[in-house]
Amino acid sequence: MTGNNNQYYDTNHVKKVLLSLLGIFLTIILVIAGFAAKMYYDVKSTANDTFEVADRNGNANKRKVNLSAQEPFSILLLGVDTGALGRTEQGRSDTMMVATVNPSSNESLLVSLPRDTYAEIVGHGTQDKINHAYAFGGAAMSMDTVEKLLDIPIDHYITINMQGIETLVDAVGGVEVNNSLDFTYDGKSFSKGKQELNGEEALKYSRMRYDDPNGDYGRQGRQRQIITGIAKKVLSTRGFTSYRSILETMGQNVKTDLTFSDMRTLMGDYRTAFGHVKSDQLKGEGFMQDGVSYQRIDSSELKRVQDELKTTMK
Repeated sequence: MTGNNNQYYDTNHVKKVLLSLLGIFLTIILVIAGFAAKMYYDVKSTANDTFEVADRNGNANKRKVNLSAQEPFSILLLGVDTGALGRTEQGRSDTMMVATVNPSSNESLLVSLPRDTYAEIVGHGTQDKINHAYAFGGAAMSMDTVEKLLDIPIDHYITINMQGIETLVDAVGGVEVNNSLDFTYDGKSFSKGKQELNGEEALKYSRMRYDDPNGDYGRQGRQRQIITGIAKKVLSTRGFTSYRSILETMGQNVKTDLTFSDMRTLMGDYRTAFGHVKSDQLKGEGFMQDGVSYQRIDSSELKRVQDELKTTMK
């Protein structure tokens, strides 16, 4: 895809934003803390609806992390563009993040990956934009590809359809962000400072990049703000009073290989770690090849992020 086509793609796909995957992840887990039987079975039903195994046949050496033993683990978070503008095909992972969670140190690390990262697409025999792995082989190929790039095991995944963000933010009663610059996007003006956003506003806030001096990296920073905002709301009483709306949104838009039993274990043994999230950004340099724009990751930058992720998982 050329640079001009990228701009056209971003401008015309109304739902194309970071979907707050970590917020969804926390929502699934934390809402189980309710003790009412109705809530318990509603959550279990939704968990069953969202469960989907990633068939990683090409990765016979994939490790089996023992969540019951409170082992550190990693999870790939994918915002996919299936469903945008009525699209029904597989789509691509417009947003890619890796979260590592360590219950011993009570901390988590969330790293954003540039979607145009030039990488080996494991199982496809090509080098391409990393977000194309999802189009070629779904969550499984995305997991294998990110695992090879970052040199850490990718234990689980969560995907969310791009249509889910607006409904989810509204379901938790809006999110608070701290905006660093004045800008207008799609008819909505955003001023500097802290402000509360509804679903439609959060969608627009997450999409802007061309007026940001930091480009796509600035956009990804705003995307992480949306994640944090959702997580805070889920941890509040609002997350429990609106759990039905949250569950309905998840059931329609989320897929994960975490079982209901996994989620119960994570809620009990990993909750503190989810409350202490650090964030980082893998950064590259743009280049053109055969008329297509990519991001090349310098070896020193790649090693920096690899080491940071490995440290979190010790």
